[in-house]
Amino acid sequence: MSTRKNAAYNVAYRMFSVFLPLVTAPYLSRTVGTDGVGLYSLAWSVSYVFCLIGMLGLNDYGVRTIAQARDDREKLDHTFSAILQMQWLVAGVTLIAWFGYVFLVAGEEKTIALHLTMMSVSCLCSLDWCLMGLDIFKPIALRNTFVKLAAAACVFIFVKEKADLWIYGFVWSLATLLGNLMSAASLRGKVKYRPVPMRESLKHLGPCAVLFISVLAVNVYRTMDKVMVSTIAGVGENGLYENAEKIIYCLSGFISAIGTVMMPKVAHMWKQGATEKISRHIDRSMELILCMVSAMAFGVAAVADRFAPLFYGEDFRYSGVLMAPLAFTLIMIGFANVIRTQVVLPQKRDHIFVKSVCCGAVVNLIANACLIPSMKSMGAVVGTLLAEMTVPVVQFWILRKELPYRQYMKYVFIYAVFGAVMLGCVRLEGLLLTQETWLTLAIQAVTGAAVYAALCFGYWKITKKSFKEIGD
Repeated sequence: MSTRKNAAYNVAYRMFSVFLPLVTAPYLSRTVGTDGVGLYSLAWSVSYVFCLIGMLGLNDYGVRTIAQARDDREKLDHTFSAILQMQWLVAGVTLIAWFGYVFLVAGEEKTIALHLTMMSVSCLCSLDWCLMGLDIFKPIALRNTFVKLAAAACVFIFVKEKADLWIYGFVWSLATLLGNLMSAASLRGKVKYRPVPMRESLKHLGPCAVLFISVLAVNVYRTMDKVMVSTIAGVGENGLYENAEKIIYCLSGFISAIGTVMMPKVAHMWKQGATEKISRHIDRSMELILCMVSAMAFGVAAVADRFAPLFYGEDFRYSGVLMAPLAFTLIMIGFANVIRTQVVLPQKRDHIFVKSVCCGAVVNLIANACLIPSMKSMGAVVGTLLAEMTVPVVQFWILRKELPYRQYMKYVFIYAVFGAVMLGCVRLEGLLLTQETWLTLAIQAVTGAAVYAALCFGYWKITKKSFKEIGD
């Protein structure tokens, strides 16, 4: 299947994974209020950390390893079996630890956390890493989309008050488990499990653990900030921050989806030694991603103040204030994602990824500790901005002699200028359209998209740009 089709399926899958909870967010916000949203956010954040531990970096390591072994069926089956056994071991131990947390540590979020247990159980049967390594994205997208649509329907039917928050957690937790089970069924006939000695499985533990350090570090500043806001500033402030970040997380999922498709493709190209083709591929990917993320970042910043109260309710107006600066993390995330998925991980230079995200995590924790007590949820926004900026800066410092960063920064400047022009046009239009309604918001969004698209297509025509190579 072509990269273009894989990207389409994976983007659809990732967007649905985040977008459907986003569809239910306005209903949930109005039903349970800021405290309810904050309480659920706290329970889910802790659950998500346990899931990360249970998967131990397999979403990167597994994809890369399977992609490099897929041309030899015997080697593929052996590699798959060894990694799967390691996954069962780690996920099983993590599940036991999760029960320890729920019954011995959890506070007011205990009931919700208990009903999120199937998130940890799903780590035992999550085989997306194998499907993606084999360049199979369609089953993941279609089956998970069906399950999550059913879950969204259940939320509207059964969640009626704050006391029903556990139902919300249970529904999405069950959907994750069922989605993993259905996707795993798609591997039938494509790979076969054969028991291997445990020492073969444990060989994968070290490399996985290295990548896990980076995965955990990333989520320190994407998940632990919510725990810190809840603890220091209260669950109400965390509810405001949660709903602001939820939009950005949805859009960053789009970036991750494209990177996930590119990684097995580029890993295979590195194995074949096609260095010149890889360089062209990275250059085109970088420009395309920066074009997309600049549109997202400046677009969200332009309408965040009107979008938040319309979407979440008047109680969440301040979420729009938080959302505007938070949107610019998308540019940094997009830049770093191209370097990670097309340079660092395919070449097995995992230490670069680990160093960059660990530095980001340290910066985030220090910034949060200093800023949240005085600035509350806005302090977490500033900490996230500093952390996301640190990651590509560290990668640049390590790879500055190997990659054409001057060219990449030129792309950043060009599309940021286009984005700034779009933001200015949307803001000016907002001065004329003073009523805060969905109609005026839609008019602003269409105007912004038209301005940005006109600038991009004009630039591409003048410079004769083409992105067809990426989709081959």
